[in-house]
Amino acid sequence: MSKNKLILRLFFTMLKIGLFTFGGGYAMIALLENEFVSEKKWIDNEEFMDMVAIAESTPGPIAINAATWIGYRVAGFFGSLVATLGMCIPSITVVFVISLFFEAFLSLRVVAAAFRGIQAAVIFLILGAGLKMLKKMKKRPFPLIVFSLTVVSMLTFSLLAIRVSAIYYILVGGALGVGSYLLSLCGAKHNKCQNGAKKGGEL
Repeated sequence: MSKNKLILRLFFTMLKIGLFTFGGGYAMIALLENEFVSEKKWIDNEEFMDMVAIAESTPGPIAINAATWIGYRVAGFFGSLVATLGMCIPSITVVFVISLFFEAFLSLRVVAAAFRGIQAAVIFLILGAGLKMLKKMKKRPFPLIVFSLTVVSMLTFSLLAIRVSAIYYILVGGALGVGSYLLSLCGAKHNKCQNGAKKGGEL
């Protein structure tokens, strides 16, 4: 496939996601995973998990950050530009049209009823995406410990009615990851020094 065709495919894929997905970034995760991993096979599951982590930990909406990342990953700078535009155009257009008829739009009972149904569906979409990511997460001790600590912390703060921004969980998780990496480096150097000392003693 030529690069121009690939860029066009990126644009229309993001346009479709932006046009037909309700509920914001978290609700889009399941659709993003289906499009990028299962259908288009642009990235694998591990890269998708990394993409979600990067998109969530950087400023801006997660869906737009993900579109920029996957666009660059697939087709470089122009791919990221086109993918971001494709993701943004539907929401900008819809919000602009709604703003023209805002009061009349909100007064429609049919619209209010539709949004109540959408809200219920969005909860399932977010839960389904989270469970799918949990299932695909590597079951190693460190990720399981971080996951367990996060769940316990969120439940505790919720029961105590303490509001904690999601960014703090991300920052703490990142700090724990860096700490684990540094400890593994220290352990590897320590083992290397011990092996060197043993070899020196044998000589």
